[in-house]
Amino acid sequence: MEIERKFLIEKLPADLTGYKCLMIEQAYLCTSPVIRIRKEDDNYYMTYKGKGLMAREEYNLPLNKEAYEHMLFKADGNIISKKRYLIPVTKPVFADGFTHSGSTVNLTIELDIFEPPFAPLIIAEVEFPDEKMANAFIPPAWLGEDVTNNPEYHNSSLSTKKL
Repeated sequence: MEIERKFLIEKLPADLTGYKCLMIEQAYLCTSPVIRIRKEDDNYYMTYKGKGLMAREEYNLPLNKEAYEHMLFKADGNIISKKRYLIPVTKPVFADGFTHSGSTVNLTIELDIFEPPFAPLIIAEVEFPDEKMANAFIPPAWLGEDVTNNPEYHNSSLSTKKL
C-alpha cells in the first residue's frame, strides 16, 4: 500500500547538494490501471498502482536493463525524467491529538525536479505508514500547496498530457 501526500514547491530548500539524488526516467504502459516502468539510476522496476489519490495499492517488480529498454518503446505518451532529492524530515510535526505507536517516525521528502518538457514543475511527496499519520502531518513551511487530491499531479496524468 502506498500512502503519500503531494505538495507543489515554489522555492527550493537551501543546499540540495547535501542530499542523496536519484536520476529517474519513467514511462507508462497503461494508465488505468497504472502500469509504469522506471529507471532509477542503475535500477529498473515495473510498478502496478491501483486506484486512489492519497492511498492506493502499489506493487514493484524488478526488471533488468534489457527488459526496461524493450518496454520503453512500447510505452504510451510522454516519458518523464526528473531528479529526485531525498530529504529527511528531522522533526516531523503532527496535528494535536495524533499519537503514533512507534517510538521514532522516520519520514523522507522526495523532492522531484522535473526535466523538460515538464520543467519548471517541482513536486514533493511524503510517504507514510498509515492514513492517520498522513492526515495529521503538518508540512514544513517550504512545502507549498497540497495537491494530494488533484489527479493532475500524478505522474501517470503527466504522461498523457498533450504538449
